Amino acid sequence: MNTSERPKLIAPYGAAKILLHSCCAPCEGEVLETLLHSGIQPTVFFYNPNIHPKKEYEIRKQEDMRFCEKLNVEYVDVDYDPINWFERVKGLEWEPERGSRCSQCFDMRFERTALYAHENNFEVISSSLGISRWKNMKQINSSGERAASRYSNVTYWTYNWRKSGGSQRMIEISKRESFYQQEYCGCVYSLRDTNKWRTSQGRKKIEIGKKFYKN
Repeated sequence: MNTSERPKLIAPYGAAKILLHSCCAPCEGEVLETLLHSGIQPTVFFYNPNIHPKKEYEIRKQEDMRFCEKLNVEYVDVDYDPINWFERVKGLEWEPERGSRCSQCFDMRFERTALYAHENNFEVISSSLGISRWKNMKQINSSGERAASRYSNVTYWTYNWRKSGGSQRMIEISKRESFYQQEYCGCVYSLRDTNKWRTSQGRKKIEIGKKFYKN
């Protein structure tokens, strides 16, 4: 699908810029290109203390930074603070994917995003998390709106980035850029459960840093 088929979006309040929480390069690729195509200037906010282990975190962050540099998009690298994340999800270790642990995780990341927006004159925030078919869009948007509601000058944009061919372009961009292909959501519990399932299917456990998108 070529660029001319991309929708031209209008951000809430006609905002000319947006603070975009990014979870990873594959998810942000289509979102960034569509925002730029629409004349909306994104600033990427990378805050993902859930990602485990540190090696996986660094790979995802470097891929994210590489793509932003290519597009000349401003990048905000927030501290990696897994200790606070583990405290936030304490007692939810055995919750299933898309359960209450994920809500707490989204809340934590979006609260930090909204605070930065409030302090740095961004009226609109959103996240690349919603483009993934593995995520619950309603759950993500609810967390985003809760975080933004803390500040009268911040709005969470609930746009469905999967629409109008967005999901397909996400894969096309990932292959074009040979992005690192993560094989689990990111946290230690997701890694545990994914490896458990793979083992039950006679497959090898995930090898960190090995898999990349290919054309």
